[in-house]
Amino acid sequence: MAYINRQLQDSVLGLSRQFPVILITGPRQVGKTTMLIELMKKENKKREYVTLDDLNERAMAKQDPAMFFQIHHSPILIDEVQYAPEIFPYIKMRVDKNRQPGDFWLTGSQLFQMMNEVQESLAGRVALLNLFSLSQAEMEGRNSQPFCLDISVFTKERDFVHPATAPEIFRRIWEGSMPAILSGAVTDRDVFYSSYLSTYIDRDIKEISGIIDSLKFLRFVTAVAARDSQLLNYKSIADDAGINQATVKNWLNILQSLGIIFYLHPYSNNVLKRTIKTPKLYFYDTGLVCYLTRWSSPEVAMNGAMNGALYENYVVSEIMKSYYHHAKTPYLYYYRDKDSREIDLVLEANETLFPIEIKKTAHPEKRMAAAFSVFDKEPLKRGTGAVICMADGLGAFDKETLIIPSWLV
Repeated sequence: MAYINRQLQDSVLGLSRQFPVILITGPRQVGKTTMLIELMKKENKKREYVTLDDLNERAMAKQDPAMFFQIHHSPILIDEVQYAPEIFPYIKMRVDKNRQPGDFWLTGSQLFQMMNEVQESLAGRVALLNLFSLSQAEMEGRNSQPFCLDISVFTKERDFVHPATAPEIFRRIWEGSMPAILSGAVTDRDVFYSSYLSTYIDRDIKEISGIIDSLKFLRFVTAVAARDSQLLNYKSIADDAGINQATVKNWLNILQSLGIIFYLHPYSNNVLKRTIKTPKLYFYDTGLVCYLTRWSSPEVAMNGAMNGALYENYVVSEIMKSYYHHAKTPYLYYYRDKDSREIDLVLEANETLFPIEIKKTAHPEKRMAAAFSVFDKEPLKRGTGAVICMADGLGAFDKETLIIPSWLV
């Protein structure tokens, strides 16, 4: 099984020369530990590896952190650190005593309690990084950068990227982006996602929320997946899942904290006063959406009722990952107002707004960018816009609006 290089690697090594603690958060099975173990081979250090999945190690870390660090010395990689937040004050003491960059590499799921402990105990001492499932660029082995609407970047990239047809894009959407599937370690996608959900429900979710009805939670996650790329509607999810809205809100918070879903919030400011306030909901991995909504093949997904939503989720999650995997914060929004003007994605950078439409078509039309003019109001500053679609190649409607094929994202 070949290791797939991750774009976050350079940031980990660079920040390890500056910070005593590196914490990689993200969902299960996305390759956090695999990446760090691979990076250990490139270090000139004898770094110890300990996983708190080991119940004996976990018990010691929770009940006697002092003894844990008498046995285990830095530099060290501690895996699944969310299981023993009790060790964070002891890490702080060792950091303050030794002041050695890169002494502690930690991995963990993005749990609220753990993040609170980290921020209280290790503020100023820890670099917080996020890793998600593989990006399109990582699958292709190319060096990309955080997504930006710079035509020169796309013209350079297209010389190194094999164009993908619509069926190929939907194969990527349906298969998903989990390393175990794409590396060939697991050959049965359905078995993988079934086990993946069972692991989350039986371990992480029950650990966070206590006793839950596993079948109800599965119905809930399926109801959420059916609303992929849509405005968040607590009532409709509650009705489908047979639970109340308070439970929906609680369980959505859990999915978000575990890195399963994310929200795009609407862009608004004092100039744009008629915008709606409801966020849109997306998954980081489209393969999980396809599994939950029972699309049996890439062809069925491509021709099914959710094809536009799946394609939009794919593009948005790729752009989101392009930032996180370069240790950058994405400033991404969508726009919709009470006059029914809508823009699928708004990228904010350098006090400039870059509007983006996402369309599952090979033949985009300029009218698809009509709503971009909403950002022409002073004092807003509109940058280059784009329609991301299934076009064969890079193009433009005019100097302000690009046509970007989804295989270049």
